[in-house]
Amino acid sequence: MDRLTATPAGVTLGPLELIPDGTARNFVLEMRAGRFHGFVVRKGGRVFGYVDRCAHMPVPLTQALDAYLTPDATHIQCSWHGALYTLEEGRCVGGPCVGARLLPWPVTTIDGMIVTVGEEQA
Repeated sequence: MDRLTATPAGVTLGPLELIPDGTARNFVLEMRAGRFHGFVVRKGGRVFGYVDRCAHMPVPLTQALDAYLTPDATHIQCSWHGALYTLEEGRCVGGPCVGARLLPWPVTTIDGMIVTVGEEQA
């Protein structure tokens, strides 16, 4: 089964409370075309979604479930090679791939629910 890098718009992932502020959560979606692995970071009332794949090498970012953030929750961190990414843009600011970006997974909140959006809506 192929690993996908996008999902359709309108997929409800769950309530915002599913992700405590300052943390991230992994999501795996089974679709006809394959399986999607992504994660959502919550910062206050805002959410940022990314494909779970390091920009340095095509491996998942974490070796432990939902452990995407640095201990102080200021950056996304690859547990394999130490790359550090900004929460808001997924831009690498430290490690082996400075300047590269994580693949975005457009998500938003609607009526307290985390929902995927289309690229044109992001």
